Amino acid sequence: MSTFTGFLRASSDEQLAVLLARRPDLASPSPGNLTSLAVRATGRASLERALAGADAVLLQVLEAALVLGGARTTDLQRAIAGGPDDEVARAVDDALALALLHPGDDEPVDAPTAGGPSDSPAGPVLRVAPGLAELLGAHPAGLAFDVPGPPDLPADAADGLPGLPPAGDPLAGPARAVLDALAWGPPVGLAPAPGTTAGDAVALLVERGLLARGTARHVILPGAVALALRGGRTHRGVATAPDLTHAPQRRPETVAAEAATAGERVVRLVTRLLRLWEAQPPGVLRAGGLAVRELRRVATALDVPEPEAAFVVEVAFAAGLLAQDDDDAPAFVPTTDADAWTALELPARWVGLASAWLATTRTPWLVGTRDERGSLIAALDPELARPWAPRLRRAVLGVLDRAPSAAPDAALVVDALAWATPRSAPPLTAIEAVLAEAAQMGLLGAGALSEPGRLLLAAHDARRGTGGPAAGTDQAPDPAAAFARGLAPEVDDLLLQGDLTGIVPGRPGPALEALIERTATVESRGGALTVRFGADSVRGALDDGMTADELLERLAAHARGGVPQPLEYLVRDAARRHGRLRAGAASSYLRADDPALLAGLADDPRLADLGLLQLAPTVLAAQASTHEVVETLRAHGLAPVAETPDGQVLHLERPVRRARRRGSRRAPAPVVARPVDTFALVRRLRASGDRSAPVEPDESAGAQGADTAPGTRGTADPADALALLREAAADRADVWVELVGPSGRPERRLLRPLSLEGGRLRAADLAREAELTVVVHRIVSVERADDPRPEESP
Repeated sequence: MSTFTGFLRASSDEQLAVLLARRPDLASPSPGNLTSLAVRATGRASLERALAGADAVLLQVLEAALVLGGARTTDLQRAIAGGPDDEVARAVDDALALALLHPGDDEPVDAPTAGGPSDSPAGPVLRVAPGLAELLGAHPAGLAFDVPGPPDLPADAADGLPGLPPAGDPLAGPARAVLDALAWGPPVGLAPAPGTTAGDAVALLVERGLLARGTARHVILPGAVALALRGGRTHRGVATAPDLTHAPQRRPETVAAEAATAGERVVRLVTRLLRLWEAQPPGVLRAGGLAVRELRRVATALDVPEPEAAFVVEVAFAAGLLAQDDDDAPAFVPTTDADAWTALELPARWVGLASAWLATTRTPWLVGTRDERGSLIAALDPELARPWAPRLRRAVLGVLDRAPSAAPDAALVVDALAWATPRSAPPLTAIEAVLAEAAQMGLLGAGALSEPGRLLLAAHDARRGTGGPAAGTDQAPDPAAAFARGLAPEVDDLLLQGDLTGIVPGRPGPALEALIERTATVESRGGALTVRFGADSVRGALDDGMTADELLERLAAHARGGVPQPLEYLVRDAARRHGRLRAGAASSYLRADDPALLAGLADDPRLADLGLLQLAPTVLAAQASTHEVVETLRAHGLAPVAETPDGQVLHLERPVRRARRRGSRRAPAPVVARPVDTFALVRRLRASGDRSAPVEPDESAGAQGADTAPGTRGTADPADALALLREAAADRADVWVELVGPSGRPERRLLRPLSLEGGRLRAADLAREAELTVVVHRIVSVERADDPRPEESP
């Protein structure tokens, strides 16, 4: 029989390189030789990873190969699809490329069907990799082959099974109904109450071997009986992926416009967040993360719901624009990268945010939920990282990538992922969250994947070594350019009206956007931008050092019909009142020409922290700094300015705090797989050769009992021994194992390996008719037993 290790040795360099590329865990760390590679490839952890990425048809192929005891490709097609099928053939090729199947004997095997082996000579017999049977479940394909069935079953039970009551028997109908109910799995059912017709039918089937008793009142349909009832089929049919063409279709221009609008919005919100936190950085909770009240303050300042505020905060953190600064009181502040990011064009800023969202392990949708301990999960909490988050985003968006212009709902995406990766399909709630965040991020438009989003996915795959050239290079389109094509044209016109409102008929340019942010309040956004001017908004521009004439001049530069008189009056009136109250250092002082402006300030309890003391009717001294006095009074509706010792107006710059780009100390960094030159690794494996050497027969061993063995060749190399034990467990073959006993003396036993996981071998001791578990480091050598087994001896 061709072993799994022999299959790897016989594979070409190209085949091994494909295996290492598709199962990267096999290449890191680098195995010593091909035998070590075989041991790793048949380990439980590696097989679990491979099965997690297997689609439904590939799992059907593995189940069919397992329950048939090995089969050719044509046998698998017949058992799954009822005949030739391209999808089954494709899945067989995938299973071979992933080393989940390997060729066995050149001759047909006896499948556990009444029909016997296949009559097709094409292709080798394929068997599942060692260790895979335990991972496919107790009843693969819904068949219980661990339960013996009656001998000499027909290939097809359409005309009846031996032992079934004849047609005229009152139990014939109930008996056949019970068998049909269990035929396609699960094969375990609850027996009806004795004395009923159904109970009598079950008892008859158990008596004739068509059913077997399980635990309690359960009965089990033997796999051989079920396969006969199915007509030799292991599955009803080939698993098919859901048809995404039935999902709603969106026009490309609609997708591009809505995606660009959402992308522009998230960039604007992140920019406003950085400006908010550079002046007033929030503190860090003792357990890490952002306090709920701080998140509410962000939501109020950005005028968004709290979940969206949490998303904006997490995206900025993932992009490296925010970090925890521990130099003073711990706080979240913009990083040094934030200045460079804000200087970029809008499309480039969006690409930076969207790329960070795709790659981050952060899960913003969990903010506000409770963990397993019942504690509330805060934004920026270090425990909010999940290693599987990037894979989930890629999988969900990959479904939309395969259906251009389609806008499937979350349920349809769940169905698609349940076909693509049945063993690792995510829950509906997680998929809904990813779709919602992708829409907020601007990767989706009207529910469909946008062109910039598609290019960004290609760039993400290229960086991970699973795709083509990275976006932005000479070989690939630039997602920033694609995003820019979806944006509405920039306008620099501002339609000012007499009611102190203004309308921007489109997307404002950078200069106009900055002017609006400093002088007005946005009332609505959409196809046009509506703003309102007020005393407080105008005062913000004056606080930044702009004079009334400068402000009116800038407004006039963008206003088509000039500045309306009410707005001009508003600006000049605010400028006349602005600066009438002045602050200086005494530690600091306040003075005013009108004593009424200072009346009551020293006695105001809201200003008690300033330590105000009246020195004269027009002068107050303060214990706080000039900057603190000015900012506190402005927060209470007054309009002071700072002045120099000679009475000149001094425009105070707001303190800006920056941190180095880094996350919380406990925030895990995303794991990035290093690229591996698979062909170079294959050459090293070939050059290393096999370390195993034949083990000579133990001539001192006796000729009786379990401590004797024939002169067979084996191995004392640990890696080869593990490979030999795994292959023996898969083939149900016997081996001679030399191990160190409890007394420290070597013992030689004839064992039948059952499983090998976690550094322990579970095996049946044939001579002692017992089962034992051996720690693998106690095994000295392993040899295949070529002589007949004791129970087969004549």
